[in-house]
Amino acid sequence: MDFADASQRATEVVESVSDVVVTRRSFVETVVTGVVAGGHVLLEDVPGTGKTLTGRALATALGLEFSRVQFTPDLLPADVTGSYVFNERDREFEFNPGPVFGNVVLADEINRAPPKTQAALLEAMEESQVTVDGETHALPDPFVVIATMNPIEQEGTFPLPEAQIDRFHLKSSIGYPDPDREVEILDRRAERDADTPTAWQVLTPDDVRELQAVPERVTVDPDLRTYMTRLAQASRQHPQVDVGVSPRGTQRLFELARAHAVVQGRDYTTPDDVREVAQPTMGHRLVLTADARVNEVSRATIVDEVLDEVPVPTVQR
Repeated sequence: MDFADASQRATEVVESVSDVVVTRRSFVETVVTGVVAGGHVLLEDVPGTGKTLTGRALATALGLEFSRVQFTPDLLPADVTGSYVFNERDREFEFNPGPVFGNVVLADEINRAPPKTQAALLEAMEESQVTVDGETHALPDPFVVIATMNPIEQEGTFPLPEAQIDRFHLKSSIGYPDPDREVEILDRRAERDADTPTAWQVLTPDDVRELQAVPERVTVDPDLRTYMTRLAQASRQHPQVDVGVSPRGTQRLFELARAHAVVQGRDYTTPDDVREVAQPTMGHRLVLTADARVNEVSRATIVDEVLDEVPVPTVQR
């Protein structure tokens, strides 16, 4: 798959999801960029904005198997990864795969499960495998986790540990639609008989694997790599940040910048690619100081300050 084909395919996926989810096109492009980079996506927003619908529509557009896990306080790790069950006929234990064995796994309301259950996804998200009773099982390829969180309900929720958050390539939110777009939601509902709209399939699993391989051929100028490193270091030195972007986060910034270039149809990365993905890549990785939290300083503001502080390199093509 060449760069023009990859850009066209990614655009068609964006259009398919946009036909179902009425939201900003930039939001859908961000999520698709995360998939092109082979990453996982965290969506935090109020109920009813379309987080679950986005995950389902994306799986359909990509032509991938969709699996949903509803995270609850009583959910056990084995409910996610699977477990061994005794087969009476063969008189031996057999592995029964859990819902994590899907191509696109929707971890719905992930912060409602206790930390031990949340941790069941750590190995899956980092290594595309799960280990149960000492046995390692490979997950399907492609494998994408789309997790959702509700930011307004604190009772019965467990904060995601930093190690878990760092596994997500990016974090984004849908937000409320503009008045005209909300009217469009009602117009679309009036025109169909089914309660839930359906996206149209664009790719096959083989296509997705080919698409995810394209960013590996994108050229990233050495000055641009230095720029990404300086952004991460500036986040660690910010006076209102306790823990800045990790080295893993710097690598994710690199991968997402390349994927963004592919979506735009280029075989090289520009500073604009880096700045475009900086907010969704860096923001959720920041741990703010107590003073910053008391003063309700937003992570987005800090990322903007870091972007303003670090000089942008001039990349010649």
